[in-house]
Amino acid sequence: MATFRKHKSASRSPVEGQDALRRFKAEVFQALGHPTRIHIAECLQEGELPVSELVERIGIEPANLSQHLAVLRSKGLVVNRKNGTQVFYALRDPLLSDVLRNMRRYFQAHVEEALRILREL
Repeated sequence: MATFRKHKSASRSPVEGQDALRRFKAEVFQALGHPTRIHIAECLQEGELPVSELVERIGIEPANLSQHLAVLRSKGLVVNRKNGTQVFYALRDPLLSDVLRNMRRYFQAHVEEALRILREL
């Protein structure tokens, strides 16, 4: 009886697909795992901004901002374009704004629960 082996490049099993999805999610959360990078993403929810505006809003040195933007860019969370000497950044996908809003709601739900417990003590 002949046995057939699938090539790795063939279709993935459901388990492999779930593992790949989990790795992808972990990479996104890792990229957002710094308060400054979350601040950058929150600023970009309003639309595209030049680096100079991000420096002003966030209040960090341009070199530091550049490092954080490089992390977000490497994970595909932001895109950039050049116009003359200015570099503009934008969120790659507005769905990231939904993620940030949901995290805010998650935080608020748990803060309210913690406050309720404290009041009952």
